[in-house]
Amino acid sequence: MSNMLKALLVDDEVPARSELRYLLGEAGGVEVVGEAGSANEALQLIRAIPYDVVFLDVNMPGLSGIELAEALTELTNPPAIVFVTAHSEHAVDAFAVAAVDYLVKPVEIQRLKTAVERLLPAVEAPTRIDRIPVEKGGKKLLLQVADIFHVMARDDYSYIFTDGERFLSTLSLADLEQKLESQGFFRVHRRYLVNLAQIREVAPMYGGTMELTLKDSEQTHVPVSRRRAPALKRLLGL
Repeated sequence: MSNMLKALLVDDEVPARSELRYLLGEAGGVEVVGEAGSANEALQLIRAIPYDVVFLDVNMPGLSGIELAEALTELTNPPAIVFVTAHSEHAVDAFAVAAVDYLVKPVEIQRLKTAVERLLPAVEAPTRIDRIPVEKGGKKLLLQVADIFHVMARDDYSYIFTDGERFLSTLSLADLEQKLESQGFFRVHRRYLVNLAQIREVAPMYGGTMELTLKDSEQTHVPVSRRRAPALKRLLGL
């Protein structure tokens, strides 16, 4: 059992917790070692017992799931977060607090298995990368990950965009995808990586593609390839 992820289930509805416990047993890789019926109860448990992952509902009496996730970011070694909710409209808020995944009820077993697979690198590499080395004007800078809106591939390098500024990174887009995926970034196109928390609008385009409008002052448009569109829609609960 040592290689099993230790999980806490947080939902104010007992049947929902029972169903998720059963599904996790079927999916494998996760051992449910605790349950909580409220965010406040969960916070007490998490402070007392180390968990690898918290499966968390959004809408609960008192403190919401999003507010609990924000509180957990203050911990030295916070558990990974997977939201499990009947409400798809909170997906962007969920990724803003660096959730590993966002599952919409009723949860399908295959979708849950995908979430568990995503958890492994997030849990095995608990040291979060908060800054990325970049270059601008001949100077080397450390850029806060939270300030990044999107990344664009440029040959073997990458351009990293914040609100109104562009920086050069010597890392490839594939390297940055690996480093940033656990912090709510998603590869929407072979040339683009996007911070999901910075998406303002999603517009369907021809041929199954999509176009994103970001929250930056220039309202940057980023294309979504047809191959990447279905996965992005699932992540955003669309």
